[in-house]
Amino acid sequence: MSAPQTSSPPRNSVASGLDRFFSVTKRGSTIPREIRGGLVSFVTMAYIVILNPLILGGFSADQAAKDVSGGWLENAQVAAATGLVAGLMTIAMGVVANLPFGIAAGLGINSFLAVSVVHQVTWAEAMGLVVINGVIIVILALTGIRTMIFTAVPAQLKAAITVGIGLFIAFIGLVDSGFVRSSGLASPPLQLGEDGSVGALPTIVFLIGLVIIGTLMARKVKGALLIGIIATTIIAIILQAVFHVPTSVDSKTGWNLNAPGLPSALFAFPDLSLVGQFDFGAFARIGPLAASMLVFTLVFTNFFDAMGTMTGLAKAAGVAEKDGTFPRLRAALVVEGAGAIAGGGASVSSNTVFIDSAAGIGEGARTGMASVVTGLLFLASMFLTPLTQVVPLEVAAAGLVVVGALMVAQVADIDWSDFGSALPAFLTIVVMPLTYSIANGIGAGFISWVLIKALSGKGREVSWLLYVVAAGFLLYFARGPLEAALGVG
Repeated sequence: MSAPQTSSPPRNSVASGLDRFFSVTKRGSTIPREIRGGLVSFVTMAYIVILNPLILGGFSADQAAKDVSGGWLENAQVAAATGLVAGLMTIAMGVVANLPFGIAAGLGINSFLAVSVVHQVTWAEAMGLVVINGVIIVILALTGIRTMIFTAVPAQLKAAITVGIGLFIAFIGLVDSGFVRSSGLASPPLQLGEDGSVGALPTIVFLIGLVIIGTLMARKVKGALLIGIIATTIIAIILQAVFHVPTSVDSKTGWNLNAPGLPSALFAFPDLSLVGQFDFGAFARIGPLAASMLVFTLVFTNFFDAMGTMTGLAKAAGVAEKDGTFPRLRAALVVEGAGAIAGGGASVSSNTVFIDSAAGIGEGARTGMASVVTGLLFLASMFLTPLTQVVPLEVAAAGLVVVGALMVAQVADIDWSDFGSALPAFLTIVVMPLTYSIANGIGAGFISWVLIKALSGKGREVSWLLYVVAAGFLLYFARGPLEAALGVG
């Protein structure tokens, strides 16, 4: 994804001020392009306002994730707080770091909290652990340690991280659309569509969107992603009105998350009661060792998921240097860490940089102005919750697959003739989508890079920080047996 050609700066005084503040023209973009990019990022990220409450909360106690004391989070409250934190932190990323990176509740950590943490502690205590995780990450960013680790990663691995993320988000799109499904078997674990065929209407809508967006991109139409998403959504609404397809809760071939349709209402007043509902009682409830292991897991997941995502997005936006760094790196790392604090403080889980914002970059976003647009739309989503359900996940999935295809182009930057670099890069790329985790892919790449370099007599070429991080990943991957040996959990 190369940066667009430089255009003339705007003459209007307000537009000129925005152009200077966000370096829009300097980065080869335009204000309309930034607005479109911010809108596309929101459209592809808006599902989190629907999905995060389904993971963390519920509409009633009998279908919600209950904590150790039987407490649960109300769906509407989680939805409102999700939009609030995503909006504020994405705006902060735009204003402070001037980067087109959207921030919202991370799907990996919220699932970890709902499945593995709240059976040991209360929801408030779990969110307290998330806040501690965020404080640690911010400290690492402010002291420069996080930047040191970021810059110590070899260029080959940074390119592999970008490619891996491209495959990962494409895989997410294929799964969300129903084009790829679990077979329910040990082998093969995945299959094409339902029972090996593509006949579900939502998946067909995904394919229609993929063709529309792909054709517009190939014809270099401005606003291809946004036009394609809007056009496919209109098609989806019409088809749904004719065929009345249920959601996946009621049918294996139904809509993944929300069925497309015109909303019955436009406005809904947000309930922000969850803001501030956290405490640090986990250390007393389960003991310092067990609580510390949970924080360790949160920090490692948060830290390296964000590092990998930022690397890929910066390269895609054309703002990355040859060594993979980018302007205002430390500011971006601090804001991302603050997102974890804000997410825990509002009981919506850690907020982190979203790979889905690559769609906005694919639309042409190059500056923080796009993030401000995305953030404002997230704030508006608190009041416009019905509208966030108009675009089905299958349509957004088509955009993710297209962007994934663009990001995979970075594979050309990897030297495949040097197997000592090629194997770690390959492991980084394939482990991400196959384990559904950016952090796992980075860990596999780091560990194999360090081991192969050391055993082939090139250990001195590796930064000492990579040895430390690789050792940390070994502990991270072995945390299950370690917790069992220590009697934790």
